[in-house]
Amino acid sequence: MSTQASIAFHTLGCKLNFSETSGISQKFIKAGYEVVDFDQGADIYVINTCSVTDFADRKCRNIVRKAQRFSPSAKVVVMGCYAQLKPKEIADIEGVDMVLGAEAKFNILAHVNDLLMYPGQEEKVLVGDINEANTFESGYSFGQRTRTFLKVQDGCDYKCTFCTIPQARGKSRSDTIENVLKNIDEIEALGIKEIVLTGVNIGDFGNGTEVIEGLKPKKEAMFIDLIRAIDVHGEVPRFRISSIEPNLCTDEVIDFVANSKKFMPHFHMPLQSGSNELLKNMRRRYKRELYTSRVQHIKSIMPQACIGVDVIVGFPGETDELFLETYEFIKSLDVAYLHVFTYSERANTLAASMEDVIPVNTRRKRNEMLRILSKEKKQQFYQQHLGQSFYALFEAEDKDGYMYGFTENYIKVRTSYDPTKANQLVEVKTLMLGDDHVEVAVLAQEILSK
Repeated sequence: MSTQASIAFHTLGCKLNFSETSGISQKFIKAGYEVVDFDQGADIYVINTCSVTDFADRKCRNIVRKAQRFSPSAKVVVMGCYAQLKPKEIADIEGVDMVLGAEAKFNILAHVNDLLMYPGQEEKVLVGDINEANTFESGYSFGQRTRTFLKVQDGCDYKCTFCTIPQARGKSRSDTIENVLKNIDEIEALGIKEIVLTGVNIGDFGNGTEVIEGLKPKKEAMFIDLIRAIDVHGEVPRFRISSIEPNLCTDEVIDFVANSKKFMPHFHMPLQSGSNELLKNMRRRYKRELYTSRVQHIKSIMPQACIGVDVIVGFPGETDELFLETYEFIKSLDVAYLHVFTYSERANTLAASMEDVIPVNTRRKRNEMLRILSKEKKQQFYQQHLGQSFYALFEAEDKDGYMYGFTENYIKVRTSYDPTKANQLVEVKTLMLGDDHVEVAVLAQEILSK
């Protein structure tokens, strides 16, 4: 379809969603659509949704209303996790013209074409059984010249009692190593210097998409095989591993990163709780002792490594004593920052029917306590690395005369704005702490390519 129609995208949620939206937007550009900013006014609005929390659900509704304000006659398409989980709720929102589930979203170009050519005739809700979602669609994010998020895996076979992601995204499935390397070549051609590998359960990389005789897809490769192949491929200087489960962040993976020239000393491992009792109730696949051993192994061979932690507060049965157990456990770990999530009940999860529900105000107080701890952890981590030399990759944006970047081990640094440093690896020395960054001095007069 040749068209001059304009289309705008809005993405809610995780980096995986952003990589998918970017890939989808490129399909529309190639088909002749004009991609415009959301507030510019468009003929079609596409909202890629998340459904990790109730807040994400409410935010989707707000974005639909904004789209209507910017362009009252526009067609509004809602896709993604929330769309898969609650299609009827979305279809009932005034102004929504189409709802696309986990599989249909990747055929969105054809559906939007039909929506424009045959208004009122295209089926409004296209959401299938999530168990039939067995294809993999690759993608990577656009918009930042410095860093991109490359999707290598989708779906999850884990059955955590609080999580709706398996219901929203289906079974674990992956790209092929060959196609990942092809995408890396395309990203390299764009001049991007850092790639973050992303997925729902990235450490489970390797599941094929073809099911034979009702059996689980053959494990065609392992995550370690993927990162080994990447490490010797192409010229992109930096790679990071996004969130990886502690049971899948094996010593083999850790040792590989420690000896890699391309993979940065930066790990993000979900903990969720420091209580073995709650971990069992959450149906997590490890105990706190395993988590401790992972952290200790990382720091023993990469003392400078940055480790981030996901944690949930207010899970059913989290007494004051169990929360303090989590608090003290995290406080004892040599980690750099936390991502703190307040538990919210999700329909069709086992946790939603559990007893000993924690009052919402208690959940919020615990969230704030851990956020304060996170700030303390980050300051300690930054303090430990003052007076040292690193290579920082700087962003292009001029923020009141300064520019920001990240070191190998994910320290946020700041220096005076200089456009020649943008998207370059620059040798710097850390000087002093700022509010959420470290002030640095540039060591080399010339910008270095590491």
